[in-house]
This record gives sequence, C-alpha cells and structure tokens, in this order.
Amino acid sequence: MTELLSPAPWTPAPVDADAHLRDILRRHFDPDTGSHFWLSRAHTLGFDPLRNIRTLADLRRFPDLSDELRTVPVEDLIPAGQADRPFEVFESGGTVGAPKRVVDSVSRTLNVDWVSTVLDSHGFPRNANWLHVGPGGPHVVGRTIRHLAQQRGGLCFTVDFDPRWVKRLLAAGRTEPAAEYRDHLLDQVEQIVRSQDIKVLFITPPVLEALCARPELYERLAVGLEALMWAGTSISPESLRQIEETFFPRARVAAIYGNTLMGIAPQRPRQEGDTHAAVFRPFHPQSVVEVVDSATGEAVPYGERGQVLVHLLSRDMFLPNVLERDTAVRVRPAAGDTVDGLADIAPLPSQGGTRIIEGVY
Repeated sequence: MTELLSPAPWTPAPVDADAHLRDILRRHFDPDTGSHFWLSRAHTLGFDPLRNIRTLADLRRFPDLSDELRTVPVEDLIPAGQADRPFEVFESGGTVGAPKRVVDSVSRTLNVDWVSTVLDSHGFPRNANWLHVGPGGPHVVGRTIRHLAQQRGGLCFTVDFDPRWVKRLLAAGRTEPAAEYRDHLLDQVEQIVRSQDIKVLFITPPVLEALCARPELYERLAVGLEALMWAGTSISPESLRQIEETFFPRARVAAIYGNTLMGIAPQRPRQEGDTHAAVFRPFHPQSVVEVVDSATGEAVPYGERGQVLVHLLSRDMFLPNVLERDTAVRVRPAAGDTVDGLADIAPLPSQGGTRIIEGVY
C-alpha cells in the first residue's frame, strides 16, 4: 500500500478546548457581539450559556437547532462582532430536505490552512496545478479546493457538477441519464488534461472509478499525477487498495471527510498499528466531533460504529449538538494527539423516512 508518512510528520498544536468553548460562548451570547439567531433564543434554553456551559460535555444541554438553518434569514446568523467582515453563504447537500445554510468569514480559511499542513505530512506537492472535479457553489468544497491550491502555490482547474441533480435522477430510478451526466463530466476532464499539466486531482470515488475505465484519459492523467485527494462518498477498503496500488501507485493518496457544518477533517498520516486505511481527524476545537450511540447519546467505545455528532465552535457560527446523517467508527487518537479519529464513514440507511442516496458525491 502507498506509504503516506513524510520525513517530517504533522503534529497537532495543543489547544485548551474548554477555554476555546468559553471564548466562543462569550462572543455569541454577548449582546454587543452575538448574532440575532442566538440572542433571540437564549431565553428559551432553560440555562445561562455563559454561566452553565463550562466544558465540551456541557454542550449536550443545547437543543439541535440545525433544522432552522433551512429557513432562517442568513443575516440573523452573522455575529455583530464579525459584521465588519465580508461573509460568504454556503449550503448543505440537501439530501434529506431543503438545504441548510451557514455563513462564514474566517473559520473555513483557518480550517483549510491547517489542512494544508496535513497535506505536507502526506507528501502532497507544492507549486503544482490542481484539478477539482466536484461541486462549486453553493457547496463549500469548491471554495476549499481552490483555496488549498492557491495556498500551496498552484493553479486550480475546475469541472463543476451538481450532485443534487444526480441524486434526483437516481432517486427516480433514472440511471441512464445519470451515467450520461457522468460521461459529460469526464469529457470536460479530458479536455483539461490534454493541454494542462495536472499534478493534484480532487475527485469523488464514483467519478474516479469511471475515469479509470477510460483507458486513454486514465493513462494521460496517471503518468504525471503526483497526488490524489478523494472525498464525498464511502469507499471500500478493496477499492482504496486498487486506487493506491494499481491505478495510481506513483501518487500520494489521501482523503478528506466533512460537510458544510463541521468543515474539513483530513485523513491523518497512517500510524503504526492502524487497522483502518483512512482515519480522519477533525479541526478541533473549532469542530468537535463525537461518535455516539444514536439511542442513548453516549459515546461508543473505540472500534465501534456510531452516529456522527458535531459541535461547530467558530467565531463565525456557533451550532452545537448536531446529529449528522453519517455513521463512523471511533478511532483512538494518533500518537501525541488527544483528538479521536473517525474511520469507515458511511451514510445512515435512511433519515426521517428519506432514503440516503450518495450518487456521485
């Protein structure tokens, strides 16, 4: 299997998570700096966030208000203390209903800059051109990959696609138009790699699988590719081994896991004794991620599968206690770290009576 460790492995900087939490609470619940979203709801909570929430464990006292992000005016989400900064609006995938919207000014940039240091540990090249085959707006991933390429001294080419449209086709059983759309994406990829020197590829596993089935396109891309980043859907260990050992043995291969609310959790460099090929480490404590038993709400033991619970603790947005539609295996922290890893990400079979469809993303 392709070795992912570099001579100078990444090590996380220690952060006092509880102190970070209390700072974020002060920002979001102070009338001078908070958002209308939280200030208008503070009296309904049944506790005082500034006095009664002292540790990460206390966040379980908050209700999950994430469904309100589907309809709330986004201006209500912007903290007064950050109002002098330019904000962007991003949306979730909309897999189980209307998309949720989040606002962002600086927190995603901090997340992406940290991810870049993790990519150094994986041996990803700098000063290299990237090709992003994935969604642009309103999804945050397009902005993320462009930022990564720029931060690392490269140019970013893009092939945009709409995962919502593909999921809609598949939900209706229309597999043939979905396959035609995938071919349309690969035609665009082919036009780029014919004339441009692409060293880093970002792509989703289903589209990558289809790319590898086009011999001329695959060979043209693989010969010069130095790094490959995948994300978006679950992948089997056997498929990942084929990507690393058979299709792209000369390239560094790593993945990212994330969503609009939690941000990006990159694959950490492999550790001796890891039993999972890809273990993801969140951007803690801005993104606090737990793996819990959905029936009890308690953390599952290490090595067990549970549902992903996210607490977003950034200056731009505070959103605690969000039970995501993903499941994961809880993994012990890497050597020298204190933050749990997540592995074998998979969607829930259904949520709220809606069947989860991964599609191309």
